[in-house]
Amino acid sequence: MNQTYTISIFTEDIIGLLNRVTIIFTRRHINIESITASESEVKGIYRYTIVVTVSEEQVQKLVKQIDKQIEVLKAFYHLNSEIISKELALYKISAEALNENELFTRIVNQNHAKILSISPDYIVVEKTGDEREILHLFYDLEKFGMLEFVRSGRVAITKPMKTLTSYLKELENKNKTTVKHFNN
Repeated sequence: MNQTYTISIFTEDIIGLLNRVTIIFTRRHINIESITASESEVKGIYRYTIVVTVSEEQVQKLVKQIDKQIEVLKAFYHLNSEIISKELALYKISAEALNENELFTRIVNQNHAKILSISPDYIVVEKTGDEREILHLFYDLEKFGMLEFVRSGRVAITKPMKTLTSYLKELENKNKTTVKHFNN
């Protein structure tokens, strides 16, 4: 049974690594629904957050294959119930929406969105939330004349308390033990 998984990949900052990671998905004919890249809480370590809808067996194989990349420190996968996530969306609406100012303002306020910019030709509205909330506002604002719409990829933090820093310490200790054992 297919489910939505969020994959977190922690890497060194290496040019071309993201390309190598996405090729793993392409070879398996798996569509990436969302992808974001950013620095992590550890200096010099970067995080890719990738959203896919696949079976658990497929996501396990993906993560195992990603982990084999030399510059990948660790990859994890999580169900939606195991993360806290948000997306950001910007909506450019025709300025004619101000002709129905009360309805327009009520929709923006009810959706906990905010107006970023008003010009003679357009209004830009910002919304953070999950995919469902962002699309709901899209359909509500569409009647005012949607000129442009853009949505970020998912950013997510896991609920489990094991931190990247603690994982890196475990990895370092494991490597020291392996080197010590190898030298004996």
